[in-house]
Amino acid sequence: MNDTAARSSVLRQTLNQRRREILDDVQIRRHDARGRRPNEGDDLERSEAGIQGGIDAALLQMRAETLSRIDEALLRLDAGTYGSCFECEAEISQPRLRALPFAVRCQACESRRELEPGRARRLAGHPGDFPLFQEGLNF
Repeated sequence: MNDTAARSSVLRQTLNQRRREILDDVQIRRHDARGRRPNEGDDLERSEAGIQGGIDAALLQMRAETLSRIDEALLRLDAGTYGSCFECEAEISQPRLRALPFAVRCQACESRRELEPGRARRLAGHPGDFPLFQEGLNF
């Protein structure tokens, strides 16, 4: 096996492992959510359950977005474009890909993107938008 094939194999393994971990976490959270009875208890307990339900829903949404990005990364791996920056087409560094295996931009391009005028205001206006999970939205 050559270096490129070995690298692709390791990347695919990493992405699939991340995917399995997230799916397992989602299953556990769904099971736990079904076990709760929101109509039982006093007002405070129901209020706390409602808040926890909102947090769980937000976490599930983030997990779903991450799964989508992992699936997109696997498609890029199959197409031979994985690890190339969408902006400048330079190679994305290995440390960055290890930390964020579904990264679509090199560190320099991502930093420039985060500094775009008005970006901070746009994100501040949408409390559910997290910069970490915005990475793959503008293909």
